[in-house]
Amino acid sequence: MVFSPGRRLDEPASRGAHGLSRLPWLRYLLCADGPGTPRSTSSDADEHLQPARSSLVSPAIRVRSRKDLRAARRPRAHRCWGHLVAAALWPMHGANLGTLLRTCDAVGACLAVPPFRWVDEAVARGNTLRRPSCVHRIGHPTGWLQTERANGSLIVGVELADEAIRLADLPPADRRTIMVLGHEATGIPPEALDLLDCAVETPMIGTGHSLNVAVAGSLVLYKLAALL
Repeated sequence: MVFSPGRRLDEPASRGAHGLSRLPWLRYLLCADGPGTPRSTSSDADEHLQPARSSLVSPAIRVRSRKDLRAARRPRAHRCWGHLVAAALWPMHGANLGTLLRTCDAVGACLAVPPFRWVDEAVARGNTLRRPSCVHRIGHPTGWLQTERANGSLIVGVELADEAIRLADLPPADRRTIMVLGHEATGIPPEALDLLDCAVETPMIGTGHSLNVAVAGSLVLYKLAALL
C-alpha cells in the first residue's frame, strides 16, 4: 500500500459517503476513547468478525446424572481377569489400601495384599464400593514375586530409581502385569528390587520427596490400563 505525504496511516485513501465503513477491520481496532476516534458499533461487518458459534452445540457443560452413570457402569463387579494386579505388599497406612481398591475397580485390576489381619480390616473399612472387589491374599512377598516372574508376568515397580522410566513413557500392559508398591517410608525392599523388570516414577517439580503411595499407584494403574 502506498501512502501519500501528510496522510495519517489510519486514514482511508477515499472516505466517500461511508467514511470508515469501507474498512470494518479498522473501525474494529480504533475503539479507544479520545477526540476524533471512531467507536466500533454493531453492524453486519462487526458480526462477521466474531467467531462462529454452532447452534448444535450447547456452550454449557452438562453434568451426567446418577442415572446416566449407572447406565455407563457395569451392573456387577468384574471377575478376576488376572491381567493387571496392584501389589501393595508392604503397606503401612491402611487408608491407602482403600484408595487403591477403588482405583483397581475403576481400571479392571486386582489388588494383592499380605495376609495380615489389620490389612483385611483396613481393606474392608476403606472399601466404599457397594459390591465386593477382587482382592488376593498372598504369602511371602518375595516368593510370590518370584513365582509370578517365573510364570511370565511382567513385574513393574513404582520406585524412585536412576533406571526408572517416566510415567509418560510407560507402555500399556500387553500381558499379565504386577505393579509393585513399596513401603510408604522405605520403598521396595532390596531383595524385591532384583525381581523387577522395570521401574517407573512420576515426575515432580514441587518440594515433596515423593507422592503418596495410593496416588502414585493409581496413576501407574491408569497408564498400564491404557486409560490415560
